Amino acid sequence: MEPFVKLEGLVAPLDRANVDTDAIIPKQFLKSIKRSGFGPNAFDEWRYLDQGEPGVDNSKRPINPDFVLNQSRYQGASVLLTRENFGCGSSREHAPWALEDYGFKVIVAPSFADIFFNNCFKNGMLPIVLSADVVDGLFNQVAATEGYKLNVDLGAQTITTPTGEVHSFEVDAFRKHCLLNGLDDIGLTMQQQDKIKAFELNHQQTQPWLFN
Repeated sequence: MEPFVKLEGLVAPLDRANVDTDAIIPKQFLKSIKRSGFGPNAFDEWRYLDQGEPGVDNSKRPINPDFVLNQSRYQGASVLLTRENFGCGSSREHAPWALEDYGFKVIVAPSFADIFFNNCFKNGMLPIVLSADVVDGLFNQVAATEGYKLNVDLGAQTITTPTGEVHSFEVDAFRKHCLLNGLDDIGLTMQQQDKIKAFELNHQQTQPWLFN
């Protein structure tokens, strides 16, 4: 997992509340357990005008011109601005996989579904909770300013707008440590590699009959 320290990112506004994980990545794409390749199907039912299926060439599918992420001004966005209870519904980890593969590194909302919130950290994304009033203000600024970017500093736990307005956010200390150092569950385990090897060696010596 890549470390997350700071980001200056273009903001894409998804002005919808209660976006569930089936909207983020529909169920037909859950057959794969690889973490990559889901980006082209993120928000599939909103993004395209036809029914998406695994293995289809998405570049040849009809695009929904009314969906915000299809607008040219938001291409290359790495910050998703959205509304309350983002990521509700099923616990599928494919949802953060799809968003991360699309290119999002930060998601800003007034609230998140708990399991989705936890899965974001495990996959190198930073979900940020800001008050509904602050989020409203950001939506207005994004709509009024093409190319609107936010500066996110995880170490300082701040978001800075183009006008210099600073918003602080809370983040669990352990999750912050993991993101700053690029540590997912496997990375955390591998930090104990010497202890694991010592345990295995001792286990073989004290209970050799288990290894015959």
